[in-house]
Amino acid sequence: MIPRATPGSPIRWGEQPRGGILGAALVRIRTRVRATFGVRSSTQRESLPSLPVALRRGELAQRYLAAESSADHPLAGEAASVAVEDAIRAEAWWPADLWGHRALWHFEQAGMELEATRAARRIGDVRVGGGDPGSGRRYYAEAISEARDIGAEREEGLAALGMGRAEMELRNVTTARRLGQIALDLLERSGAPPEETGAARELRGEEREVG
Repeated sequence: MIPRATPGSPIRWGEQPRGGILGAALVRIRTRVRATFGVRSSTQRESLPSLPVALRRGELAQRYLAAESSADHPLAGEAASVAVEDAIRAEAWWPADLWGHRALWHFEQAGMELEATRAARRIGDVRVGGGDPGSGRRYYAEAISEARDIGAEREEGLAALGMGRAEMELRNVTTARRLGQIALDLLERSGAPPEETGAARELRGEEREVG
């Protein structure tokens, strides 16, 4: 379960890679075309802002910066993903969001579609946890679409679960329940662990007979 932010001032989210979700989609298209025709991908360093000074401290940040400087996108994406999880546990939503976008960008540059899909889903989790379910839905929708494209049913189910929770936060109960059922079907089919299928059942709710 993702913790929730306490009510207060809106969170100022971290910088996104240039172009936001649309830009991310274009990066994926370019990556797939290059892979199909054997064209070596060039590193577009200007597309990713410099890591803020406040996040440059610690062994994990140094590991990330070393990988980033050598354009080792898989290693940089992995380090950023670990930083996301650490920030979520600490309920540090702004750093989690920023690290999430960096993980997404690096995985896309590396053509690591499953990892990129997971990163998009985790950004959705961060946005919902930070009290912004409306923007979280965009990332879940991206993750659902990408997971479907690559046949990753568990990731698709988890993204549908996240989308359903976002809809519930927005008081769209009927939509949330339907997404819970979709998530349950996908998670059961993919052999997901009990805690994930249980969360989907909880979101779906129990059907009651009339009469």
